[in-house]
Amino acid sequence: MIKADCIFCQKSEIVLENDLAKAFWDLHPVRKGHLLIVPKQHYATYFDIPGPTKQAMDALLAEGKVLLDQTYQPAGYNIGINVGAAAGQTVMHAHVHLIPRYTGDVPDPRGGVRKLIPAAVKRLLK
Repeated sequence: MIKADCIFCQKSEIVLENDLAKAFWDLHPVRKGHLLIVPKQHYATYFDIPGPTKQAMDALLAEGKVLLDQTYQPAGYNIGINVGAAAGQTVMHAHVHLIPRYTGDVPDPRGGVRKLIPAAVKRLLK
């Protein structure tokens, strides 16, 4: 099903797509080239997505990496999925973030996404 009031269901500025999924630029990118990969059908969270659609999203994740490698030449990537409001999901349409990372974009990238959760950082330092 496609929801009329869902901004991801209605998104038409598509960068990559296949039968079951599509990718587009994040409107509030963390880094240059930040892509969102979403199922074409509406599923609220990643855990609601059926297997074949997850495989289609994974295929776009790989295609997105090739596109970003060619276009921006990042030094690395973060791949992220937020599930539920408590985890930071603000659009309740399942999506995967493909975030290119560049040498020097933060002073010390060690720990990757763990730095997003202050308590996890404190545990790492003990």
